[in-house]
Amino acid sequence: MSANLHFFFKKLSYHIIYFLIFVKKIMLDKLLINRFLIYLRLEQSLSDNSITAYTHDIELLMQYLDSISHSKLLKDITQENIENFIAQLYDLGLSANSQARILSGIKKFYAYLLQEKIIEENPTLLISSPSTGRHIPDILSYEEICSMIENIDLSQPFGHRNKAIIEIMYGCGLRVSEVTSLKISNIYIEDEFIIIFGKGDKERLVPISQSIIKTLYLYIDGERKMQNIKQKHTDTLFINRRGSSLSRQMIFLIIKDLAEKAGIKKNIGPHTIRHSFATHLLEGGADLRAVQQMLGHSSISTTEIYTHISDQYLREVISLFHPRYND
Repeated sequence: MSANLHFFFKKLSYHIIYFLIFVKKIMLDKLLINRFLIYLRLEQSLSDNSITAYTHDIELLMQYLDSISHSKLLKDITQENIENFIAQLYDLGLSANSQARILSGIKKFYAYLLQEKIIEENPTLLISSPSTGRHIPDILSYEEICSMIENIDLSQPFGHRNKAIIEIMYGCGLRVSEVTSLKISNIYIEDEFIIIFGKGDKERLVPISQSIIKTLYLYIDGERKMQNIKQKHTDTLFINRRGSSLSRQMIFLIIKDLAEKAGIKKNIGPHTIRHSFATHLLEGGADLRAVQQMLGHSSISTTEIYTHISDQYLREVISLFHPRYND
């Protein structure tokens, strides 16, 4: 047997072993979760909605744990693991109230494991709930987002542009710098994806709905065609009245103005819409890793053989869990 072939089979055997460990871990974790859910239903007499919420909380923790270790079981988790998980929820923009609710569900799960003598120590015992006074940007409700969009006067100059900006920020979770630098050539209509160049020019694909594409092209084929665009900005999507790329400050003012017209009293800016995108997806039941990939976060390391997320899967996640995707 050649050295290359021997190396190939050795590497393959490692992958098979890791895969079997991963499958065993999932089965053992699911068994614990199922026992917990039976306890909630039969002994705690909780409603279906409450049980669904607890399930979602634990599954989010499982997704985080899988991303840092493919062999560590839920029953072996440490206080540090849970603290890092809560920090990750904060990074994704979940409000302190949402973080506290998820932590409450996880605390109940580990209290049950301790009660059943499955664990010897409760890793959540010394973890305090996030303070609701913590400085986190306000999150907009879906109704508030819709109200902002409805308050855009499409008969006015740049009305279609401003609508397209809000739609793409909320529909794709973009940073304001990503919006100002977005190119028309980065929009793939047939594939329903856009290419985003985030921090450090890191490239990622984000699904885009047909309704957003329609909004974009109402602007591109309408208002934008009427503008005298400077040569170096002919591929830039969002253009100001001088034919150049929109500034971040201008987008901030557009959002502030629309929030005021919609009667929203919260202190919001462009990042609030990005936070709202992540929050609405996660609270709707979306996969933590998929949301992270769409946001362009790189803080959770993944192992390619197990956690590679396909473009089709990202499209399915945003289609299922984003409240505006199928409008």
